[in-house]
Amino acid sequence: MGCLVVSLSSGQIAWSQSVEQPNVVLIYIDDLGYGDVGCYGCPDIPTPNIDRLAREGVRCTASYITNPPCCPSRCSLMMGQYAQRFGKYGMSRGLPIPEDRPTLARWLTDHGYATGQIGKWDIGSKKQGPLAVGFTEVRRNPPRKRYSKEELDAAEPAVRKLAEKNRGLSKYYCIDEQGQPMWLTDYDGDCAVEFIERHRHQPFFLYWSPEAVHSPSAEVPERLMARTTANGKRSKLAGAIVSVDDQVGKILAALERLNLRQRTLVIFSSDNGANPGEGGSSAPYTGGKGEGTQKEGWVRVPTIMSMPGRVPEGAVYDGLVANFDFYATIAQLATGQVPAHCDGVDLLPHFRGQRTNPAHEYLFWLNNQPDDAPRRHLVAVRWQDWRLYRKHETDPWQLFDLATDPREEHNIASAHPDIVRRMADQHAAWKQTLAPLAAVPPPGREQPPVPPGHGWATATRPTHQSPSK
Repeated sequence: MGCLVVSLSSGQIAWSQSVEQPNVVLIYIDDLGYGDVGCYGCPDIPTPNIDRLAREGVRCTASYITNPPCCPSRCSLMMGQYAQRFGKYGMSRGLPIPEDRPTLARWLTDHGYATGQIGKWDIGSKKQGPLAVGFTEVRRNPPRKRYSKEELDAAEPAVRKLAEKNRGLSKYYCIDEQGQPMWLTDYDGDCAVEFIERHRHQPFFLYWSPEAVHSPSAEVPERLMARTTANGKRSKLAGAIVSVDDQVGKILAALERLNLRQRTLVIFSSDNGANPGEGGSSAPYTGGKGEGTQKEGWVRVPTIMSMPGRVPEGAVYDGLVANFDFYATIAQLATGQVPAHCDGVDLLPHFRGQRTNPAHEYLFWLNNQPDDAPRRHLVAVRWQDWRLYRKHETDPWQLFDLATDPREEHNIASAHPDIVRRMADQHAAWKQTLAPLAAVPPPGREQPPVPPGHGWATATRPTHQSPSK
């Protein structure tokens, strides 16, 4: 158990933990569909390690990304709130995250955690890399493999196209410390294990966000595709998902070997829904990244939380969950308090049945950034089994009962005007609480947010600020 300790010299409150202080591993996949994981019904991609997490934890069936796609999703995750709270209403890549409230990493660092980040960042401005917003360590971005002319001549057209776009470099093969090419996801997993081993004697928070399974999947090796029964273009995506599952297995094995499994909360989720263009599945729902962004499949994602002894095992939670709940859940578990700015709630009491009310009665969407891609515009509300949405605020509302119509084929708004009115009024009230649209500052010549090279970069300036802020 933890206790609050007041430092008389500074007047600040710090969180002091015993040996039971929990660790956290947050795994955030890129474009993983609701129907692309075994424990969510996927028939052709084996994911035994992810499925094990579900057997040893809680599988959420209504987990949402309220700020899709990748960049706003990650900003909302790290800030623990709707991104519209700081003016982000669409992609707005390069928009700074606020500095007047702590990121999840800052909150945990200020409470004594070693905090490490691996993989894709895509949060805030280029000045706001992981080390600038609270992480104590970041895994450097390893150099990518350079294709020889002979390799490109023998490669599939999609691989050649990808290499041309990257000036002859691979996107998903890196060069390891020994100078050998290595599948980047495998490299990520090895680095995650190394971080866990190095910090096994202190509380740690590891945020791993692999670039897999983001498109294009052209470079996925045959050795991975051969382990699935997926066909066509989906076989490439399937191989990338298998490689992610392998790393989940590595992480779980390391936690067990170090006797940390029961002291570590593992959260597994995705930054938005499936990419149908790569063969991704949102089953039993429809839509996803690209042309299906008004449908359920773009925003509903697989989410699993596992911590034997603290989180119920083999359970299913059907209530509404959002990615900003991860911050609140982690903060409460690790520090005994949740920062005031958070929109999320601690999910563990809901999982345990200690709270029977919904974690969220409503969830809201407002992607209406004027210069964002039109396909990404979305105005929506979720309540009970109902989904109310429209593409633009001037469009008529459409209403669907997801319990009986998960594919959203029958708009029943005209049959239920009272429900439409109720949900629309809730959305209007929520909208009134938001910050105005913020402008993305012009790009500068800042250094990459994640330093290049091998090994780990560490924070070079104090990361402390008062936990009470």
